[in-house]
Amino acid sequence: MSDLAGSPSRTRLDLTGWLAAFATVTIWAVWAVATRHAVTHDLPPAAIGLLRFGVPALLLLPISARTGLFPKGLGIVKSLGLLGSGAPFFLIVALGMQYAPAAEIGPLLPGTMPLFVALVGWLVFGERLARLRVAGFGLILLGIVCITGHGLLLSGTGAWRGHLLLLAGAGLWGIYTHAYRRSGLSALQAASLIGLWSFLLLLPFGAPALVQALGDGQAGPVIVQAVVQGFASGVAGIVLYGIAVDRLGASRAAAVSPLSIVLAALLAVPILGEIPDMAALVGIIVATLGVVLASGVFGSARTG
Repeated sequence: MSDLAGSPSRTRLDLTGWLAAFATVTIWAVWAVATRHAVTHDLPPAAIGLLRFGVPALLLLPISARTGLFPKGLGIVKSLGLLGSGAPFFLIVALGMQYAPAAEIGPLLPGTMPLFVALVGWLVFGERLARLRVAGFGLILLGIVCITGHGLLLSGTGAWRGHLLLLAGAGLWGIYTHAYRRSGLSALQAASLIGLWSFLLLLPFGAPALVQALGDGQAGPVIVQAVVQGFASGVAGIVLYGIAVDRLGASRAAAVSPLSIVLAALLAVPILGEIPDMAALVGIIVATLGVVLASGVFGSARTG
């Protein structure tokens, strides 16, 4: 009887989690294309990072004032895991976007996030995944190989630098996912803490570049980036992702992230003028199928 009574509540929690996850990957896709455009046209990474974290730091200041810069009981390891998704993640990824084409950002960043989440869960916390989910991760990896192509590290164009940096960023996000799940913080508390610390770290480097950009008549791009980076990605994206992790669990929430590959590829066509080739299209289809399997919708999310 208790299982039957609890099932509608469980269904509502899952639905909320999936909706939050899908909204998150939409924000990620917009963020990837907007950041790629900014770092190759308008603004340096430090200036964009200041907008990315300055807006949430200001909006969530009442929460961070109550939480404090050093929340009690958080510990140094979980603190570093959380803060790694802030300024370090952004600078590494933004630098990588200067080298890697837009079609490769999706598969190498959000596309590998669930793989890193699963890897951290297996190596550090002993999590075991159902076979269908393991097969899904394999398809995601195959899709990534198709999209990046055989020239991933041997293209001769220097794009390999971007590839390595984007993979490093995905690794930091995988660590953040588990650190947040075990931090005891709410989504808003985590967003406020990450935003404030990252803003303080980036202020000496980003402020001069931002002032120079405004002086050069780039107020329009600055405003656009403030909205996309600061509010959408800096507040809404982190809160929604936190809700998805709370409702679905770390691995299931991260498994949805490769869907942003499809959205980013579609947005890159009109905004950046970059059209994916046939290998990329095949990879998108394979990775999307992998997302479906990795999400656990056809079986138990986790065994053991």
